[in-house]
Amino acid sequence: MNLFFEESGDFKVGSVLSQAGEAYQVEMPSGKRTKVKVKDVLVQYEKPAPQDLLDAAKAIAADVDFEFLWEVAGQEEFGFMDLGAEYFGHAPLATEAAGLILALHGAPIYFYKKGRGRYKAAPEASLRAAQAGIEKKKQQGLIQDGYVAELKEGKLPAALAPLVQQLLFKPDKNTIEYKALDAACNELHTTPQRLLLSVGGLGSPKELHMARFLFENFPRGAGFPSVPVPATPSGLPLAAVAAFSIDDVTTTEIDDAFSVVTLDDGTVRVGIHIAAPGLGIRPDDAVDKMARARMSTVYMPGDKITMLPDEIVNAFTLAEGKTCPALSLYANLDPADWSVKSTETRAEMVPIQSNLRHNDLDELVNEETLASGAGEYPHKAELALLWQWALQLEAGRMVKREAFGLKPEQNNRVDFNFYVEDDVVSVLRRKRGAPLDKIVAELMIFANSTWGKLMHDTGVPGIYRSQGAGSGAGWAAKMQVRMVTHAAPHQGLGVDQYAWSTSPLRRYTDLVNQWQILACAEHGVTAPLVAHFKPRDAGLFAIVSAFDAAYAAYNDHQQNMERYWCLRWLGQQDQRQVDAVLLKDEVLRLVDIPLIVRLPGMPAVARGAQVRLDILRWDELDLTIEARLLEVASSPEISADADLEYEEEEADSGQAAVEEVVEAEGLVAVVTPAPETP
Repeated sequence: MNLFFEESGDFKVGSVLSQAGEAYQVEMPSGKRTKVKVKDVLVQYEKPAPQDLLDAAKAIAADVDFEFLWEVAGQEEFGFMDLGAEYFGHAPLATEAAGLILALHGAPIYFYKKGRGRYKAAPEASLRAAQAGIEKKKQQGLIQDGYVAELKEGKLPAALAPLVQQLLFKPDKNTIEYKALDAACNELHTTPQRLLLSVGGLGSPKELHMARFLFENFPRGAGFPSVPVPATPSGLPLAAVAAFSIDDVTTTEIDDAFSVVTLDDGTVRVGIHIAAPGLGIRPDDAVDKMARARMSTVYMPGDKITMLPDEIVNAFTLAEGKTCPALSLYANLDPADWSVKSTETRAEMVPIQSNLRHNDLDELVNEETLASGAGEYPHKAELALLWQWALQLEAGRMVKREAFGLKPEQNNRVDFNFYVEDDVVSVLRRKRGAPLDKIVAELMIFANSTWGKLMHDTGVPGIYRSQGAGSGAGWAAKMQVRMVTHAAPHQGLGVDQYAWSTSPLRRYTDLVNQWQILACAEHGVTAPLVAHFKPRDAGLFAIVSAFDAAYAAYNDHQQNMERYWCLRWLGQQDQRQVDAVLLKDEVLRLVDIPLIVRLPGMPAVARGAQVRLDILRWDELDLTIEARLLEVASSPEISADADLEYEEEEADSGQAAVEEVVEAEGLVAVVTPAPETP
């Protein structure tokens, strides 16, 4: 006797060897023996042989007319033998019975299983809906196959064109567009990014990097809605100064300017004038909400996404030839030792005489010309006085920095300016700590520290940068930088408090602090009553948290774009053999551009030593580079601009000598630990 039975959801056949109670010992065509319970047996028969029956049953099942079978079945529950008698017109043979079971089991949209060998026909509405779904899926499969074919031929299907970013950055894996892209990538052994780049879905690797950043951080686009330009209060006093700014040639958001006046008693009065959008923008107005949504201007070589609309920047930027609203900090200095005798903060209208540019003055203004008085350039006398004060400010900070237990700042590091025109990049080296940089940096640190103290002494909260001992041990813990809403030391800078206040056109924290400082300047001891943000204000904590997140994302994007343009530079210059400086272990930096290269297996060489590399290949899409060591200098000397304190963990090491240079339109790549910027 042979059996057709169900086991673990599958249908099998075999010959009975023996029976014991409610179970059979069965040998299957493969020779395997198994125990089959009586309740699992569907058909008992003598002929044909088990395998022959199974083959015949499959053939019968394939020929079943399911529409007819469904009509025959009616709407009541039935056993397969009863349906077989009606369908075949006679009591079904063993092969027919087995074939019918296979057909019923393989057509779940037509028949619902109700038990062992028992079924019920699906309601017509459910059947037709299921059939429509199957047909739709079939058509989608054909469409998907068409997409795959087009992609393999190097064409971008029209339906995929508007979905490129969605497919790359936040795909819905259930869509046929994604399935087609995934299938094509698998067949071509490539990635979605490379495939879409090759078929024209992306114009270039640069477009990919920008698209990813915008998709994640500016999902509604980087443009601004139309808003009226805020008006500044009338009646502000006019400053009796001729101020000037010092910036990179590409800077458009000019936040700071300086003035120098020698008073009748010989005292030198230095004015630090900061653009004052806080006089026009009010907390929670439309412009404030736009700025708060962005938190900062985003910088990258050759481009930027501003925190404020151009028309508002233009209304408050300290542009040459204009008289601009400003928040001014005046310091009265004793020229004998450049000590600060007194300070004063006030809002006023400041005449801007000049916008000086590094590109025009860097070669004219250096330590030698400042010491000798050689050369002619605008504001020469004022710059000479500011240079003397900047040196004293730096020396004072170094004393306090060392008192905190830190080493003196390095002034031998190098920065790099990126300039991009018509997709061609040039990278210029700039020695950190050049006089113009140092003047701006030291005066900005002074302003941020002084205004931080003003808020603290007045009892008005602000947003501070604090750097000191954190959790854990070691250098990284000691140099931890965090944002807080109360005055606290910044050990890396060597100041007792440090509140970002000097870039309100491009950093939201500075705009917030400007509102608080304006309240202090206008209302004095009663400022806590009128300042927008009160002590322990939940809104202030929320701003700190949001700013940290946004600033980190923007910084990552800037570093990625700087790395992209470094790789572009290699291609444009056709550089295959390059010089590099060892920063630490297997980490090197190219001499001519700020490109970091990791070289596994790098032999032990003194940090700062110069080596020569052979560039094997690089990839602008995933921003990788491969190189091999060609030679180490026979008598390796420490490079003059080597960063011997390079540590991956020291993302905020507190070096201050490039405070404003790093900010200047985002053109400077700091491949050494990022400094605090005013």
